[in-house]
Amino acid sequence: MKALWLVFLLACHMPKSMPTLPESIRAYNDGVRWERFEVAANHVPGPQRSQFVDEADQRAKDVKITDYEVVRVDKQSEQEAKVHVKLSWYRNSEGTLHETQAMQTWQRHGRLWVIVDEARLRGAEMPGLPEPLTEAGKE
Repeated sequence: MKALWLVFLLACHMPKSMPTLPESIRAYNDGVRWERFEVAANHVPGPQRSQFVDEADQRAKDVKITDYEVVRVDKQSEQEAKVHVKLSWYRNSEGTLHETQAMQTWQRHGRLWVIVDEARLRGAEMPGLPEPLTEAGKE
């Protein structure tokens, strides 16, 4: 009986596994898609979380994401990945459905995967999604 209690206590105190890269990508994009910005912010670097939530809340008053699809995940290394995402969205004030493709850059910070950059790859310009740097704009 003591052995059973010991196994139970150890199981309760074992650290939970950290989300994998695919789980982090899904949680972030689902959070943005369904306007659960606090959930999505868990996958943004700590110092930027509050600003991310504020800006996303403001933008959500007019911009609605109807769907997203992860097109490709290219793991650059054990610490970084590029994620190609296709977004379908519209503005309440306009009503026209748009499609925009974005490139997200993910990095491992400790045991967590966080999104550190996101820019439009092609398709319609989307509010809140930065434009990619042009060759002339790169340092």
